[in-house]
Amino acid sequence: MSNETKRDVLKKALDFLVMSGIERSTNYDMERYQYLSEYDAALPDDLPVIPEDVSEWLTWCKRKHHSLKDALDGETRVSEDVFALAWVLGVWRVEETGEIVKLEA
Repeated sequence: MSNETKRDVLKKALDFLVMSGIERSTNYDMERYQYLSEYDAALPDDLPVIPEDVSEWLTWCKRKHHSLKDALDGETRVSEDVFALAWVLGVWRVEETGEIVKLEA
């Protein structure tokens, strides 16, 4: 396992493309910045995946300002680690539909 972040790897890949002979355009720096900004704002690849009914429960608990402990006490159909990660991130993928649920702050 590497100590590099995904962003570090993306930066290296963009720089490699230039060093490999792809002509550096006058817009390269601006385009590189745009890609890196979009990458930073993008969701992680490995979102927690939870069943739809658990998604509804988590959403309801968050909107009612319940604690994570209380939410976990009422939900036992998914691992606590996955549930807690979805809770903390505020974003997850619904198992049955593939939909990404993102709770706004």
